[in-house]
Amino acid sequence: MERQPEGVVRTPAVTVREAQRLLDSGMPFHAHEVLEDAWKSCPEQRAGERELWRGLAQLAVGLTHAARGNAAGGSRLLLRGADRVAAFGGRPYGIDTPGLVAWARELAGRLEGRGEAAVDPAAEAPRLLG
Repeated sequence: MERQPEGVVRTPAVTVREAQRLLDSGMPFHAHEVLEDAWKSCPEQRAGERELWRGLAQLAVGLTHAARGNAAGGSRLLLRGADRVAAFGGRPYGIDTPGLVAWARELAGRLEGRGEAAVDPAAEAPRLLG
């Protein structure tokens, strides 16, 4: 499948909706690209929000690594993303940050010691809005 176009500026609601569609379709790397666009195009007046989008992108790419059989890399990225997302708490833009942190830490724990066994990315897809 073709990569997502890069540098697309979307509203937060459109970003979340498109990322969720891609996650549900088993395409976490494509979701990562959508979330990365939000991180990199975040306006200066919302610069503190960049870390939220960066953390969400790390969760998606962590799932990508896990789906490709890189359990150790996936676990590391999931935990790194969870730490960034945890700093926001609450539900910015309706995003279930506590639920995502719990999902990422639980999946990272299951990946520990898993070796090269890949996970099904659609079956493991998180719910961004809870």
